[in-house]
Amino acid sequence: MNTSLLEIDNLEVRIGDKTILHGANLTIEGGTVHVIFGPNGSGKTSLVGAIMGLPQYEVTGGDIKFKGESILSLPIHERAKLGIGLAFQRPPAVKGVTLFHLLKAVKGSEDNILPAAESLNLKDYLHRDINKGFSGGEIKRSEILQLKLMDPALLMLDEPESGVDFENIVLLSDIIREMLQKELPITNRKKSGLIITHTGFIIQHIQTDVGHVILDGRILCSGNPQEILQIIRKHGFEKCVECLEKREKR
Repeated sequence: MNTSLLEIDNLEVRIGDKTILHGANLTIEGGTVHVIFGPNGSGKTSLVGAIMGLPQYEVTGGDIKFKGESILSLPIHERAKLGIGLAFQRPPAVKGVTLFHLLKAVKGSEDNILPAAESLNLKDYLHRDINKGFSGGEIKRSEILQLKLMDPALLMLDEPESGVDFENIVLLSDIIREMLQKELPITNRKKSGLIITHTGFIIQHIQTDVGHVILDGRILCSGNPQEILQIIRKHGFEKCVECLEKREKR
């Protein structure tokens, strides 16, 4: 029986003097993949940033538990060691550090770096500076390659389809499905996922189990991802605004 891998309880997060998340709640069971929809500025990236422990996201209330234990006091590298991985929407270029050296540090050895890079068509990029001169698709493949070698229990993907052409989306989706153990029955899967998306295009390629809508720093509703996406495509996020207003009036 699957148990909760990640539990977010009434989480409040601010950046500087601005509160971004207002009492967000989310539970991810082991072996499941969740997707969060929301317009720009709704708090999607802040949520995964807070889970990862990025310093600009200050937790001012609530708790984040991973494998049953609070991780609020842990630095980024300790959260990564526990099995939390994040593919950034816009990762920076790093001058003077090659992709190979980063992957070796992530892996702790050179084992499997070459075949993993070949699976993402990045063999010829291993000895180039990280993301320097890379296209949008190459940057996304580099992010997924790092996660693949890290092999986290929780894969967090921030807008994986952003700035990526169709060919790269298909390749990335194939690797992500493999990482999420989609070939196994759900009860046998050890990996979970949290996908952030604005367009929803990625879930046409990666089957997700639960969908959520975040608006104004609150997770408003949860349900079937495809049904939620259909409503958003038909009505936009205006329906979500109406829902939020009704809740606030109660």
